[in-house]
Amino acid sequence: MGERELIGVIGLASLFGLLIFRIPVGLAMIAIGIGGNYVLSLYVPYLRFEPYMKQFKSLLWNNMASYDLSVVPLFVLMGYLASHANLSRDLFQGMNALLGRFRGGVAMAAIGACAGFGAVCGSSLATASTMGRVALPELKRLRYSPRLATGALAAGGTLGILIPPSVALV
Repeated sequence: MGERELIGVIGLASLFGLLIFRIPVGLAMIAIGIGGNYVLSLYVPYLRFEPYMKQFKSLLWNNMASYDLSVVPLFVLMGYLASHANLSRDLFQGMNALLGRFRGGVAMAAIGACAGFGAVCGSSLATASTMGRVALPELKRLRYSPRLATGALAAGGTLGILIPPSVALV
């Protein structure tokens, strides 16, 4: 095993060790990255730790000040306002009136409402959680299979990121 492979194995072992101690995944990965750069700067003469930290600060600032990412909070705010204005409930009721008479129509209505809400909020997670709160009780009341109900809502929730304008497509 070469030197590069050994570094990778040590990094993965350290990551799994931190995960065993219930350190959150993101924090564990940050710790492994910073710690690995520090250890490498001690043993490799041409690597210095300070430039990495300066680059880390500027990279963090550039990502936080990015114009492309400035729309993400606005999408979240739009989803929040739509949820509190009961737009999700109205979308589901409208789609249910349109598709509810067919076999499996309520599940189709849930997916259609997910598509409509996803176009408004632009986030799959927000779409799945909001429509899950609205449509899942109705699907349970009509004695849909729990697997079908949650599967339809999970699949419909992914439409939030696919329908423009979404966070990923901006």
